Amino acid sequence: MILATLLYRMSHLLVGVLAVTQLRRGHPVQYAGVALAVGLSVLTFGAALQRGWFDRWHVGADVLLAGCVLPFVLWGWGGSHSSDSLGWAMLIGTSGMAVAAIALDRLQAVAALVVLALTHLIAYFLVDARAGVLVGHLSSLVSSAAIAGIFWWYLRRQGHLLDEANVRAVEAEVHRARYAERLAHHRALHDTVLATLTALAAGGIDGNSSQVRERCAREAAYLRRLIQRTSDELPHHTVGASLEEAVGSVESLGLRVTTQYHALPEVPPAAAAALADATREALNNVRRQAGTGYAFLTAAGSDDGGIVITVVDRGTGFGLGNHVPGLGLRLSVYARMTEAGGRASVDSAPGEGVRVELRWPT
Repeated sequence: MILATLLYRMSHLLVGVLAVTQLRRGHPVQYAGVALAVGLSVLTFGAALQRGWFDRWHVGADVLLAGCVLPFVLWGWGGSHSSDSLGWAMLIGTSGMAVAAIALDRLQAVAALVVLALTHLIAYFLVDARAGVLVGHLSSLVSSAAIAGIFWWYLRRQGHLLDEANVRAVEAEVHRARYAERLAHHRALHDTVLATLTALAAGGIDGNSSQVRERCAREAAYLRRLIQRTSDELPHHTVGASLEEAVGSVESLGLRVTTQYHALPEVPPAAAAALADATREALNNVRRQAGTGYAFLTAAGSDDGGIVITVVDRGTGFGLGNHVPGLGLRLSVYARMTEAGGRASVDSAPGEGVRVELRWPT
């Protein structure tokens, strides 16, 4: 709005300069009038550009001096006795009214419009201006104020709508982040604490063994960290160390895992954590559902700089056509790999065991 009204004022100042140099060449009062208008414009708009908005005292001075006093000065001492020679000063008042419409409050803007209209009517009567000139100028004065006011109202309204949309977007992002954090915690609990409790409840392992007690202590420490800190504060490991930790956690519950690693690449911590957690859940599924106590884990770097991990068992298997993935497979394997930028696939047949492949990146 400052720039728009500044351009409006500059167009009127240009008219004033051309009018003075062409119609009243050499008249000092006319040049003084232009200098006054330029000085008030520099004061009003210069301060507005520096501060970010108009100063009401500057706007009031511009309306009174340039809009109300200047026409009478030019009529009395500048030789402006016709509407043509006085018109440029009236235009200065028109652009001053546009600024007043947006910089002053409603009552002050109305008062400025009334004062400018009365003084301009009087000035035009003094130079015997035609009725068409009077009506046209008053229409221009009112329309300048109305257009500037409506434009300013529209911009503020759009700004409010944008602020509200930003607030809603921020709230949605906060909600999404909280949901993602809860989901990550639920997956971690499903893969660790819940798997341990399920194994203990099934009675397939000795709860007093040193391995089980060590696993319970490790998962109790994890729960304490989960309460005290967020997941991104937990230490990050290389993909090899993360896989070994996953294998160790399921071996403590009685599953024997044969592992083979080859040329493991460096991967981002988030990807390493996703790969290890998905591997842990795949091994937990072997222990719970495959009907065998053995699993085979292979991890190797791929040609594209990524990594491929396979978890294979020789258990009962299942038919893929009628199989509906359970909660652990959907959330802890498929979804986790997708979110990390990788993918997971499962191949199985009745009596042929299960092969889970984890690939990062996709």
